[in-house]
Amino acid sequence: MEKGISRSGRAGYPAAFRVGPASRPALLHSAREFLKYAAIRAGLEAVAHTHAQALFPALGGRGVIFTLHHVRPVEAPRFAPNAHLSVTPDFLAQAIVAARECGLVPVHLHDLPALLSDPADKRKFAAFTLDDGYRNNATFAAPVFHKFDVPYTIFLTAGFVERTRTIWWETAAALVDKNMGLTFDFGDGPEKVATTTAAQKRAAFARLAAFVGTVDEDEAVERIDRASRAAGIEPAAIVDELVMDEADLRALGEDPLAHFGAHTLTHVNLRRVGSERLREEVEASARAVERYVGRPPRSFAYPYGQPWSLGEREVRAVAEAGFPLAVTTQPGVLRQASLERPTALPRVSLNGRFQAKRHVKALVSGLLFKRTLARPAPRYPRN
Repeated sequence: MEKGISRSGRAGYPAAFRVGPASRPALLHSAREFLKYAAIRAGLEAVAHTHAQALFPALGGRGVIFTLHHVRPVEAPRFAPNAHLSVTPDFLAQAIVAARECGLVPVHLHDLPALLSDPADKRKFAAFTLDDGYRNNATFAAPVFHKFDVPYTIFLTAGFVERTRTIWWETAAALVDKNMGLTFDFGDGPEKVATTTAAQKRAAFARLAAFVGTVDEDEAVERIDRASRAAGIEPAAIVDELVMDEADLRALGEDPLAHFGAHTLTHVNLRRVGSERLREEVEASARAVERYVGRPPRSFAYPYGQPWSLGEREVRAVAEAGFPLAVTTQPGVLRQASLERPTALPRVSLNGRFQAKRHVKALVSGLLFKRTLARPAPRYPRN
């Protein structure tokens, strides 16, 4: 694997994450972000007002698998590049109600293959999944799922649980937020990066995200960690604050509605690692989950989950590891054809920037996934 930065900017991640040289004005980056989210909102609102669920029921397929990350009360930080990964407990409740009003039956994720393969069962389903194992999943999400008697699956990254891997997007956000400027080596030696204004902070975070995608990911995470420690921020403490440990998981494992899936050892882009590490990331993560909760996982989630992070090799490796089901973050509804590739199922993200019940119904309708313009653009990290 290449250790140096790709000068062409073509390696690693899609154009949405390749922000460009430091000389690009932060204002331009802010304008692009504004236009992107405005387009997504317009698409959601347009579909919501067409009542597509009733007009075009076939577009909704057999239901959806929802993706969540953080579930916690509203926070108003001055800088929140990861806001799309966080929804409120109230919105989660609205999403459950919206899914049921659209005729979807909440089920365990791992039950979907059997349900979809039953020719006598014409129901549509909803499965709720949460990535990374955040503490707020137990504190705030689990009570909502219990209130509505809804099963849920939490995907665990062993390195986060065992505090051997840091969460680079959380570390980078803290580094940029708490400094009026920072020094970072993007490959041409130490460089001063302005982080005074909100626009500069957003641009700096985007450069760090692009950096993760253009060098060896282990090296990138370590460099971000070193820069953070130099600025008085301890990356391991961030993980400890945010992610459940083994004791927490054992306790939550008593919940009959909860199931735990595997999410690799280090949350690395699997498409950029060698075959031996790919196998270890998948198989050892399954053993880790079984060690935490006392039962083997029946599902797997690909880190980032987009085409630039998984391909046929990765899908095959997950199937060969014995997982009957795996999920991506590629947007789409479930269809009968989904059973042809059960280790590459699509999911629908419940995005923290669009927390309205009507937006959930727009997503469930399936109409957004028929129109490229309306399809939500990738937002790093899509884990």
